[in-house]
Amino acid sequence: MMNVILSSPMPKTPSKKPAIKASEQVRLAIIAADFNETIVKPMIDQAISTAVGLGCSIDIVISVPGAMEIPLVLDTVLQRKDVDAAVVLGYIEKGETLHGEVMGHVVFDAIIDLQLMYGKPIGLGIIGPGAVLKQAKKRNVTYAESAVEAAVRTLVCLQDAGK
Repeated sequence: MMNVILSSPMPKTPSKKPAIKASEQVRLAIIAADFNETIVKPMIDQAISTAVGLGCSIDIVISVPGAMEIPLVLDTVLQRKDVDAAVVLGYIEKGETLHGEVMGHVVFDAIIDLQLMYGKPIGLGIIGPGAVLKQAKKRNVTYAESAVEAAVRTLVCLQDAGK
């Protein structure tokens, strides 16, 4: 397991995030659903920027057709020994039927199952299901940033749990 450390303790106020810095380079993969490319492309850019800022390496960035395709590709990526954690990005928009909601629940369940199966953190940066375009435009960059931070911080938690 990577030797990942928090460079500062948890903040006393919820508005400040702790600094995250890996002592060794964390190898991060990004899987993004390109169905809503105008929303997801800035998410990919922000995820890469955030990961680089945290000292991560990103050798794998894969675009899949939609959120439904994320778990299958993610499963294959998590089997690789050169991947420590992953980030998934996408937008499941609110539709006129429950299709997006049902799909979102299935995809999220599969992502959690994969995280538990491989013991590798997965930062969830999928907006929705049920979000409208205005909400997605407002949240896309922060969701991507938070997904990367969650994946890297979870490595710290895993290390602490294994002590």
